[in-house]
Amino acid sequence: MSATLALAEWGEDNPIDMIEQLVAEHDWPFERCGESDLAVSVSGSWCDYNLAFAQSHEMETLTLSAAFDFRIPRARRGEVCLLLALMNERLALGHFDLAASEGIILYRNAVPLGGGARTSSAQCGQMLQAALDACERFYPAFQLVLWGGKSAEESLAGAILECRGEA
Repeated sequence: MSATLALAEWGEDNPIDMIEQLVAEHDWPFERCGESDLAVSVSGSWCDYNLAFAQSHEMETLTLSAAFDFRIPRARRGEVCLLLALMNERLALGHFDLAASEGIILYRNAVPLGGGARTSSAQCGQMLQAALDACERFYPAFQLVLWGGKSAEESLAGAILECRGEA
């Protein structure tokens, strides 16, 4: 999981086609749900991540979402929302949010495609890598808040180590 995704140059094709080729090269299970949608399963260190890619012609975007495999009890939602805010401060790409009606945590990212803009295979790979990195990095913090009963601050501090300086 920590290895950088190997990218090939595929030109300016449909971004869903580029992502399909990328995940096929890694032997990750996927299902093409249509011309504009792709579902991918990636085994991480903590769990299997179910990613969904969608190209919207109406909104002119390529979106990626990753849903976590647990539901947030109502009693812990306030602490989880604080944790999400603290985690989002540390992300350069994408963000985490809580789908309140379902009680699930999502990682989301989008690339605007307005005005005929096209994505490259490198952008698609970067988008996928950023999602996997964020999910792997912060999954332990979710566990500490949900099952360890820790505060958002304690969970974040216990789950990640921010390196400073050089060794």
